[in-house]
Amino acid sequence: MAAAAQVGAQVTNDMIAKDATTTDNVLSWGLGTQGQRFSPLADINAKTINRLVPVWSMSFGGEKQRGQQSQPIIHDGVMYVTASYSRIYAVDTKTGKKLWKYEHRLPEGIMPCCDVINRGAAIHGDLVIFGTLDAQLVALNRKTGRVAWREKIDDYAAGYSYTAAPLIAEGLLLTGVSGGEFGVIGRVEARDPQTGKMVWTRPVVEGHMGYKDGKENGITGTTNATWPGDTWKTGGAATWLGGTYDPKTGLAYFGTGNPGPWNSHVRKGDNLYSASTVAIDVKSGQIKWHYQNTPNDGWDYDGVNEFVTFDMDGKRVGGKADRNGFFYVNDAATGKLVNAFPFVTKTTWATGIDLKTGRPNFDPDNRPGDPTAAGGDGSKGKAVFSAPGFLGGKNQMPMAYSPKTGLFYVPTNEWGMEIWNEPITYKKGAAFLGAGFTIKPLYDDYIGSLRAVNPKTGKIEWEVKNEAPLWGGVLTTGGDLVFWGTPEGYLKAADAKTGKIVWQFQTGSGVVAPPVTWKQDGEQYITVVSGWGGAVPLWGGEVAKKVNFLEQGGSVWTFKLMK
Repeated sequence: MAAAAQVGAQVTNDMIAKDATTTDNVLSWGLGTQGQRFSPLADINAKTINRLVPVWSMSFGGEKQRGQQSQPIIHDGVMYVTASYSRIYAVDTKTGKKLWKYEHRLPEGIMPCCDVINRGAAIHGDLVIFGTLDAQLVALNRKTGRVAWREKIDDYAAGYSYTAAPLIAEGLLLTGVSGGEFGVIGRVEARDPQTGKMVWTRPVVEGHMGYKDGKENGITGTTNATWPGDTWKTGGAATWLGGTYDPKTGLAYFGTGNPGPWNSHVRKGDNLYSASTVAIDVKSGQIKWHYQNTPNDGWDYDGVNEFVTFDMDGKRVGGKADRNGFFYVNDAATGKLVNAFPFVTKTTWATGIDLKTGRPNFDPDNRPGDPTAAGGDGSKGKAVFSAPGFLGGKNQMPMAYSPKTGLFYVPTNEWGMEIWNEPITYKKGAAFLGAGFTIKPLYDDYIGSLRAVNPKTGKIEWEVKNEAPLWGGVLTTGGDLVFWGTPEGYLKAADAKTGKIVWQFQTGSGVVAPPVTWKQDGEQYITVVSGWGGAVPLWGGEVAKKVNFLEQGGSVWTFKLMK
């Protein structure tokens, strides 16, 4: 009867709040607003998985392939899945039949930094809402695909875009901005999901004014406290991965990207609130706490990685595997640092994180040199070899946490970079880097590794190495399984306690998206989007050459147990 009662049901705030524990749908990016990517479903387990077979596959079609990083949303027997070039599809979950498709008309001159990807949609009431590469939000009627409202986030000609899945929390639609390589200003915005009307906006660079209900709502930080001169006006800190929300704290957690430009010598200071986790009170639009992972970032170590809340030692805390190679555990209510340790084999920029002060122990010799330093010609500063490379110990690919094992399952990469600084001035719509770089693998036999990380001890309990970089997210289940994809095209499953691979399937193109699972008519399904692309082939230097044989694609694969 419960399933019958759901038919045609609008998606309510209460349903979204319970998303992590309900199994007949997937209503948020992260399988719950907390972002744990854990499903209690256990029908598919180590004993039954040999019967897991594909039941349908749907192609996104056309010539518009490139990277496919979408996590599907599932409700009422329909899957809503976004694709490259700002497209979204509604698909019958049992048959793969396409019900409708919306293709956003993109202007010439969009400036996505890292491929024409999209990470997914949000659902609320009878609307499905997603962002576009020209920095707009589009809300569609979930039954017809007709546009209900459309709102501009910002000017795409200034470098703004939008690629993240929006977050619904306490009845508000929360979104960030992409474009950190173009001197934009990072911020978080809250809208009415039914109308698109702005409720509040909170910049995450010091010196910029926040607004609520059209009125001034206080400046973020203190102007010029940690940014010299006018550098805060082009400060970057894009909130490009989206956020998580914990109803126990009432806080939304957004990671913030690199400060602009990459050349850290022109912005001496900590550069708040870049490369940080920022906790925002959803009702007031005010920053309640922040924790800066990389002060005065000089390596493009965006701190956008998702902050996943969980219970540890009777406290509500959050885990974050940062681009900079360190895993952090912070008190979810206050931001106080609880634990920090490296989750990759090499971190050259800092020797560790001081648990008392919360600050990194920098290695000053590993900061790229100042191009204006005495003795040089002014065109290029001293080059250094830093690890991890700027594509990070972990990048956009979301990790998973199992409350059953107490472990995080983190897709990691082992690479470094030669990096140097160059002089730079801001120009609207132009890349704002002031740095050059070459990415290099650290080891001959592997780059990627799926690691089971113990947040209490910092121990890597097990790992599964991968020749190519890992760039897709992770799912873990009550059946004690971990699912993830590889650029070589495989969707894999391993025992959550031991890391033993128990199943794999070749999808035909690289997997750079996170899998999901749900139950319908008594059967557990697994879905993953397949389609190679993203930042690695565009920015990967020597690594890109290693993976240039991989084929693009664009399709959705769905599996269930054969009877």
